Amino acid sequence: MLPFVFRPRLLSISAPSSRTSSTSASASDSVGFSGREERKKRRTCTSWRMSAATPAPAAMPAGSGSSLSKLAPLEAILFDIDGTLCDSDPIHFCAFRELLQQVGFNDGVPITEEFYSATISGGHNDDLARALFPDMDHEKAMKFMDDKEALFRKLAPGQLKAVDGLHDLCRWVEDRNLKRAAVTNAPRANAELMLSLLGLTDFFPALIIGSECDRAKPFPDPYLKALQLIDASPEHTFIFEVCRTLRRGSELVWLQACLWLVSRRGTLRRR
Repeated sequence: MLPFVFRPRLLSISAPSSRTSSTSASASDSVGFSGREERKKRRTCTSWRMSAATPAPAAMPAGSGSSLSKLAPLEAILFDIDGTLCDSDPIHFCAFRELLQQVGFNDGVPITEEFYSATISGGHNDDLARALFPDMDHEKAMKFMDDKEALFRKLAPGQLKAVDGLHDLCRWVEDRNLKRAAVTNAPRANAELMLSLLGLTDFFPALIIGSECDRAKPFPDPYLKALQLIDASPEHTFIFEVCRTLRRGSELVWLQACLWLVSRRGTLRRR
């Protein structure tokens, strides 16, 4: 069974104490969509910055410690990329805002951060194409999504940053010779670029793309494929993941959904 750690916006990762074989993550809501008009006027794509949280064991939900202890000895760690290794949402927002305005979406009025957060963030491109352009030919709508991903890749080199503590955690993983893989729903070109910008291309021996599996996340297929590729046991593997489907005001739901288990049968069920 694989425990998940879901974070609405993971801004800081801390390496565990050398006295334990478990690992931890902490989150902060200090980055978000302000919604204040004066901030919108001042905000640019490059001015949106993360504010790292101070990692603390208390940030872990109740009961998670006992779940982690069952992983001993820890064998492998699987990582999501967007929102976990880096906060890429600000770059995606800028790309969507620019291109949607160009095609006359919303009568040419730029989308707001609130609209992006509630409607776009974390969605799959195929679903977003249908939702944003219900009356457009789907092939044409997907061409828009491809153009948006290309703009993301153009913007990312000057803006993408690792979350605080990421490289400390990576060293912790390497020092213990833990198996690892990156598992993402991002297009392969995006994922490879992000890992390269973060200096993690060689850190991950395997990169699994959701669209290249039978089913993308939130189905477990990509994680099960990762386990197979790195030859790791699900009973001794930990996952860093971001739950992008939860919106503001969903703290209780997030706490209830914080730990999930992937069974060997390939199904998801909440613990």
